[in-house]
Amino acid sequence: MPQPTSAHPSRPVSPAPFLAVTADTVVAADFRPRTRRRPPGPYRRLLSTPGARAFTTGNLIARLPMGMFSVSAVVMIAGTRGSYALAGAVTATGLAATALVAPWTARLVDRYGQARVAVPATLFAALGSVALLLCVRYGAPAWTLFAAYAATATTPNTGGMARARWSHLLRGDADALHTANSFEQATDELCYMLGPVLAAFLCTALFPEAGTLVGVVLLVTGMLLFAAQRSTEPPARPRPTAKAPFRAPGIPPLLVVCLAMGGIFGAMEVVTIAFADAQGHRAAAGAVLALQAAGSCAAGLLYGALKPAGPAEHRLPWCVAAMTALLVLPLLAASLSGSLPLLALTLLVGGMATAPTMVTTMTLVQHRTPEGRLNEGMTLAVTGLLGGIACGSAAGGWTVEHVSPTAAYTVPVTAAAIALLLTLRPARRMP
Repeated sequence: MPQPTSAHPSRPVSPAPFLAVTADTVVAADFRPRTRRRPPGPYRRLLSTPGARAFTTGNLIARLPMGMFSVSAVVMIAGTRGSYALAGAVTATGLAATALVAPWTARLVDRYGQARVAVPATLFAALGSVALLLCVRYGAPAWTLFAAYAATATTPNTGGMARARWSHLLRGDADALHTANSFEQATDELCYMLGPVLAAFLCTALFPEAGTLVGVVLLVTGMLLFAAQRSTEPPARPRPTAKAPFRAPGIPPLLVVCLAMGGIFGAMEVVTIAFADAQGHRAAAGAVLALQAAGSCAAGLLYGALKPAGPAEHRLPWCVAAMTALLVLPLLAASLSGSLPLLALTLLVGGMATAPTMVTTMTLVQHRTPEGRLNEGMTLAVTGLLGGIACGSAAGGWTVEHVSPTAAYTVPVTAAAIALLLTLRPARRMP
C-alpha cells in the first residue's frame, strides 16, 4: 500500500484520516493532533516588548517598599518610644518633605537620565532610612528622627519612571499605552496591598527595625536592577525647551483633581481603622483595607485589557462619577448595619473604580505634559495625591474624634464629589 510522502524529508508525516465501511456507511476518523492558536493577550504582548520584563522586575522590587516604609516607621517608633503621636509626626514630616523634594528629583531625572540621577538619589534616601533605624535603636533625641526621615524624601518616583519608559517604548500606540498604564496602576495597588502586611509581619515577628531594614534592601536592589536596563531608558533632555509641566495647559486642573482624590484615600484609611477599632477588631483593619486595594488591582487589570472608548478627557468624569457612587456603599454599610464583614465587601466593590480613575488621570497627565518633562509631570500628580492624603487623613481623623467613625465615611464621599465637580468643569475647556 503506498504511503504518503512528505514535501520535505526533514518534516514528519501527518497521519492520514482513517477510513472504514460499516454496512452502507463510510466512516472517516481524523487522528491528526488538534492545535489551537490563540492570539496573545494584551498583557502578554505588553511584556513581550524588548527589555520590558527586565525593567519591570527591577521596578517592582524597588516599588514594594513604598507600601512598607510608613507602616514600618510607625511600628518601630511607637514600639520603642511608646508614642503614636511622635510616630505620626515623624511620618507626616517625611510626607511633607517628599511633596517638596520629589518634583525637583523628577526634573533632574528628565534632564540627566534615570540611571544617572535615580541611583544616587536612592542611595541617599536609603542612608536616611538607616539613620532613622539607628536613631530609634540607640535612643537618639526625637529631633534626629525627623531629620533622618526627611532625608528619605529623595526617593525617586519609581512608578513614574516605569510609566515614562512605557511612554517612550510605546510612542504612537495609544491602545498599548493604555494597557501599560493599567498594568502600572495594578502594580501600585498590589504593592500598597502587600507592603503594609509584609512590614507589619517583619516588625512583629522579628524585631521592630526589621521592616525598615528589609525595605531598604529591596529599594536599593530593585533600583540598581532597574537602572541597569539602559536600552529602555528614555533619552535625557539636558536643556528642555518646553515650559514647566505646572504651567502647561490642562495640568493645574488635573493636579487639583489629584488633590481631591488623595483626600479620598487618606480619609478612607483613617476612618476604616477607627471603625474597625470601634467594633473591637482593630487588627483586622489592614485586611479590610487590603480588600479595597485588591478590588482596585483586579479592576485595573480588566480595564487595561479593554479598549477604551473615547478620549481620556471624556472618560475621566464618568470614572470619578462611578467612584463617587460606589463610595456611598461603605457609608451605607457602616450606617445601616455596623457590620465589619459587610463593610469589607463594600470596600472591595468600591475599590474597583479606583484603578480606572487613576489610569485615566495618568493618561491625561502624559498627554498634557510637555515633551521631555514626563517624569516631572507625573511626579507633580503624585505630589498632589500625597497632599490630598494628608488633608484627607486630618479631616477623617477630626470627624472620627468629634462626631463618630460611622459619620466619618462622609469625608471620602465628599472628597469624591468635589473631584467629580472639578473634572466636569475642565472637561469642557481643555482640548
